[in-house]
Amino acid sequence: MIVAERNMRSAETSSGVVLDDISWDDYQTIGAILRDRPALRLTYDGGSMEIMTTSPEHEKYKMRLGRLVETLAEEFDLKLEPGGNMTFQREDLVKGLEADQCYWIQHEAEVRGKLVWDPVADPPPDLVIEIEISRSAMGRMSIYAALRVPEVWCFDGERLRVFVLQSDGVYAIAERSPAFPSVDMKELARFLQPAPEQDYLSLIRSFRAWAQDHRRHSPKKEAIR
Repeated sequence: MIVAERNMRSAETSSGVVLDDISWDDYQTIGAILRDRPALRLTYDGGSMEIMTTSPEHEKYKMRLGRLVETLAEEFDLKLEPGGNMTFQREDLVKGLEADQCYWIQHEAEVRGKLVWDPVADPPPDLVIEIEISRSAMGRMSIYAALRVPEVWCFDGERLRVFVLQSDGVYAIAERSPAFPSVDMKELARFLQPAPEQDYLSLIRSFRAWAQDHRRHSPKKEAIR
């Protein structure tokens, strides 16, 4: 493989390794080889590629937060198309990555029924989830901005932060989610913590009851249906 013949600089991180001087073709080749390794994430930005591993803690939080998003969409009667941790690549931007979870909500109708994402014709996901257990998501935010992802939720095991893309192409922390503007994000975050006295599905049922009550008492309408 071409990558093995290059004089590359690499650096280890807490969750993986960073390789420099990786061409776009090499990035795609490596991605194809690792396609069936869901515990690995590739981040590519202008020739620098990071190969990251995910921990059991990371995966548990990812699944919990994703389930909460889907439950909210159900209870607020929103359309939703999940994308999981699919790969987003833009050769023209020389950037690519996999989110921990992603969803189309406001633009669900434009990708409904599609199994392949077309970077030219299809919109980016409306909402992306990033779990920051072993590494920060801040180094990936410029890629999301270049892809024009409107909203990124970052959870570090304690805090749930909502980042919203501004008109100048930079993310800013927001108190509310554009996808779910009436939802109290601080209240939502407490459902992410596992409790020994409550199993997973019981927690989801508790969250569903909370979401139903929240909707009944909220005067605001949710995002585009």
